[in-house]
Amino acid sequence: MARARTRSWHWRFDAPIGAVWPVLADTARFNEAAGLPKHRIEETPQPDGSVLYTATAKQGPFHLAWRELPVNWVSDGWFEHCRVFSRGPLSRLCATFRLTPAEGGGCTAEYRLEAEPAGPVGRLILATVFFKAAGESFARLAEQAGRFAQGARDRPYDYQAPPVDAARRQRVERMVEAIEASGNGHGLARRLADFLLSAQEVDLARIRPIALARRWQLPERHLIELCLEATRAGLLELSWELLCPRCRVGKAGTAALDRLPAGAHCDTCNIDYDRDFSSNVELSFRPAEAVRPIVFGEYCLLGPMSTPHIKVHVTVPAGATRRIEARLAPGPYRLRSLEKGPELDVELAEGAGFPAVILGERTVEAGAPAPIGALELVNRTPWARTFVVEDRTWVTEALTADRVTALQAFRDLFSDQVLRPGDEVAVRRVTLLFTDLAASTALYGRIGDARAYHLVREHFAFLGRLVRDHDGAVVKTIGDAIMAAFADPVQALAAARAAQQSIAGFNAENPDGPILLKIGLHGGPCIAVTLNERLDYFGGTVNLAARLQGQSRGGDIVLSEALAAEPAVAALLRDLPVERASARLKGFDEPVPFLRIAGELPPPLP
Repeated sequence: MARARTRSWHWRFDAPIGAVWPVLADTARFNEAAGLPKHRIEETPQPDGSVLYTATAKQGPFHLAWRELPVNWVSDGWFEHCRVFSRGPLSRLCATFRLTPAEGGGCTAEYRLEAEPAGPVGRLILATVFFKAAGESFARLAEQAGRFAQGARDRPYDYQAPPVDAARRQRVERMVEAIEASGNGHGLARRLADFLLSAQEVDLARIRPIALARRWQLPERHLIELCLEATRAGLLELSWELLCPRCRVGKAGTAALDRLPAGAHCDTCNIDYDRDFSSNVELSFRPAEAVRPIVFGEYCLLGPMSTPHIKVHVTVPAGATRRIEARLAPGPYRLRSLEKGPELDVELAEGAGFPAVILGERTVEAGAPAPIGALELVNRTPWARTFVVEDRTWVTEALTADRVTALQAFRDLFSDQVLRPGDEVAVRRVTLLFTDLAASTALYGRIGDARAYHLVREHFAFLGRLVRDHDGAVVKTIGDAIMAAFADPVQALAAARAAQQSIAGFNAENPDGPILLKIGLHGGPCIAVTLNERLDYFGGTVNLAARLQGQSRGGDIVLSEALAAEPAVAALLRDLPVERASARLKGFDEPVPFLRIAGELPPPLP
């Protein structure tokens, strides 16, 4: 066996570990910035339930092939990444990175490479250029990462994007103008175009509008509407994907919602799973091919920042026990293995040690806690297993289908994005708002059908603007009524209040009025279906929301007791004039309790 050669580099950062780790542990971004090539991964399930990851790439004159071992890491601590080569000048390459708190603040980092040559060429490379070139590249990237962690840079690493010819730039300019003229650009089309032409590929392969909004510190709805309009203009392409519930990486991508399968298989995790609009159907974006082609492949399959919800990811040999340093914050966690198998949810209390994670062939158990700052991993199976400790409080940045389909811009721009006829998808939570006009028959009799029709259309436009401004969507109109959907119940209530508070202004501008609004609200689970060539909702939640609107007297807001009990909604109701009541509603066996927000009612209709 050829003798391995090692080299270590050390750096000091003024920024804390929490700021440095997300940059330097982002192995895909680091590898791209270092000039490493993308590689193709093949995932092959094994008889023991694990997955064999093999990869191929070309670097310089060498064609490389290797086995990718699962990356080991403890979040905010260390990672270890090894490749075993079957083709190329090296037989093995391991990178180990570790962060340690520094005296007086900040942190220190050690980056260590261990390489074994596969033959004379490998020995020559390791003896001459390999470590020197790596050290120079790593030092440059570490300096840039440190400045980014301190807020002194706009992006983590210097990056030379592909050149843009004059014809392509002109096309992009026309797209930018069209986006801004649409009303959905929010003055951001130029910034988005510059981002697409200059960013690293790791930022562009799956653009998540919510993540981009948080990075740019802008309203999420503005970025979502921007990306939707940019797709319509040809700047972006969209993709519906089913997120794996374990690694949370998208699978089974398609550009049309009606082609999205009812389930998918994740080769990485070797599991099958079903779709759920509220949890794992994601809409993401990428640059259009004519704007910037993105090469297929990976810079790193599963590194620490590819799955930031995973705090511990460590392989333990068959029948072995491993104790590691791991300082985990109090809160809820999920214990499992990378391989297909059972899961266990645990809660780490303040000041308590983390329980030992014990893996059996068909079980995962929580054992006696280790001392604070340590974690014991016990493998009682006859196979090597990769232990996973997953943070259950981690907030996803995925734009889920239940949210985007409840936005007006989506329904305006992509009304053709519907489910297959007869298909239905579970929606875990949606808040529905129904309105109607009080005494509409008298209104038609007083001003005539033509003028009343015009007034009703104006009131639809008035309500549509309010619904959109509160991150909702008008699903349909029914006679004089609208049905609107919201992903956030707080926004639904805010839209209802805005409607009642603004109706006096609407009436002042429309002399054929006044009109008096009746509003009902309820939220809960339902199913999404295609009705009359549009996405619609069906189920008991829809029925109750519609019935509650019927309990409105006009000028008030009626909402279900269940919706009012939600913590964020309850907080808004504390300072409002609320009446409690109940009524027998058609289709419901028992009286339904509800709340009425009275406020100041508009003048009675003539």
